[in-house]
Amino acid sequence: MDAFETSVEATIARWHGVAPPNDPAKRLAAELADTIRAFEALRGTLVFEDEPSSFEAALQATKERL
Repeated sequence: MDAFETSVEATIARWHGVAPPNDPAKRLAAELADTIRAFEALRGTLVFEDEPSSFEAALQATKERL
């Protein structure tokens, strides 16, 4: 078990008082690190992060590109 997985399990135990009950739960906790890295890779590439904009402005910008 790597450090991230250990940290996730410790956090779950601290906040919820439970430990992953089975192998699928442990596998999903381990995969969480990959999911977080995937989202972090998108940071700065999404339109809503570039500047504050309304939903309507984002729709208009998309419409203009099409």
